[in-house]
Amino acid sequence: MEQGDIWDADVALRYDTPGTGMFAPEVLGPTVDRLARLAEGGAALEFAIGTGRVAVPLAGRGVPVAGIELSPSMVERLRTKADEATIPVIIGDMATTTAPGEYTLVYLVYNTIANLLTQAEQVACFRNAARHLGPGGRFVVELWVPELRKLPPGQPAVVCRSDPGYILLDTYDTLRQHVVSHHFHFDGTRQAELFRTPHRYVWPAELDLMAQLAGFELESRHADWDGTAFTAESRSHVSVYRLPPSP
Repeated sequence: MEQGDIWDADVALRYDTPGTGMFAPEVLGPTVDRLARLAEGGAALEFAIGTGRVAVPLAGRGVPVAGIELSPSMVERLRTKADEATIPVIIGDMATTTAPGEYTLVYLVYNTIANLLTQAEQVACFRNAARHLGPGGRFVVELWVPELRKLPPGQPAVVCRSDPGYILLDTYDTLRQHVVSHHFHFDGTRQAELFRTPHRYVWPAELDLMAQLAGFELESRHADWDGTAFTAESRSHVSVYRLPPSP
């Protein structure tokens, strides 16, 4: 299934969970705070802008925000919160689609670069970010660290979360660096709803090499948006890459 088919109208309608999950203030607040600082008064471009989870509050902080998004259904949901004049969005693939203008910040949050399922597409995404930035511009990527240490030899799957009404099961293809997340939702009956999302996982070192190929240097890496130190035990990272400034 193509990524554009996954993020359809039904998924877009259920995507927003105001006040909880990735929309919780303790998750969203530090994200917006950090991005606003990194923009340094310039304009920001969000790859895979979705329903505007980050873009809407960031624009509310006075940062001009534009977006690129593959799913028209997600953009329709965004339009219930902000019009085209406030947050312009180009429909297309974040690896190749361009938006007009020059930006001081391009950002990709919540593991979205992993939605590109080949290394070549992920490298192209870095190059596309560089294409939109002026000298000294930054590209920010939020991504999880593959948890292959949880995977015993011969076992292709691991349970990532088990909450009342929800189970997340990941199945791995370590040869291709692919993982499929299986989201099981239970509504109190005997029936369950299954939603699958494919990803290509990326190690931090591989991500850094992609950045170098696009002309970036790693400026900082933390375990979260609050600036917690990144260690071997960190389960995710926020990596800030920067283009060289003008001579």
